[in-house]
Amino acid sequence: MVEPFHHIDIHSLTLDELSGVVNLYPWYAAARLELCRRMFSMGENAWTEEEFAAQALYVGDRSKFSQLVRDRRQVSCADKDVSALMAAYMEPSVTEQPMHSVRVVGGDYFSQAQYDKVREGGDNVFSRFAAKPRTEAPAVNTETEAIANRFATETLAQIFVEQGCYEEAKRIYSRLVLDIPEKSAYFASLIEKLDHLD
Repeated sequence: MVEPFHHIDIHSLTLDELSGVVNLYPWYAAARLELCRRMFSMGENAWTEEEFAAQALYVGDRSKFSQLVRDRRQVSCADKDVSALMAAYMEPSVTEQPMHSVRVVGGDYFSQAQYDKVREGGDNVFSRFAAKPRTEAPAVNTETEAIANRFATETLAQIFVEQGCYEEAKRIYSRLVLDIPEKSAYFASLIEKLDHLD
């Protein structure tokens, strides 16, 4: 003979009995939801958010559970502290003067002052380039030199490279290094390629 089903009213159980039911039947969502409601009603120190999140894993329909969490997180939007907050932000702070620093977007990551702080005596990387004496001054057409001085563009330098006038292209790239410092590494690599072509 089959024993009749005994109905238990979970609302009338004590907290310990309810915890026992939840431990015995972990997928009994109604009992778990009732346990969470009671823990919510006990206050903020009863369970942490992690414990509530662990309980939510066992509940199939989390809409009632999320409503409990939302009710707990009600934020006061009163304007009682606005005047003190505005006064704190509106007062000019004379004690702290921020150090003015200029950062060039796309430029070097470190400033020249920062390079000078870490530079040592033997750190002159570019000394081998400066030590090379120029062998002879190339014969440059004065009209070509006038054009190069007026219009120093990368396109003009590329035209000179295509025509085989590598020295004029190097001179334009050198000028572009000074005019556009954020592209200095790019132009330096083009000058190095031209050195290999010579």
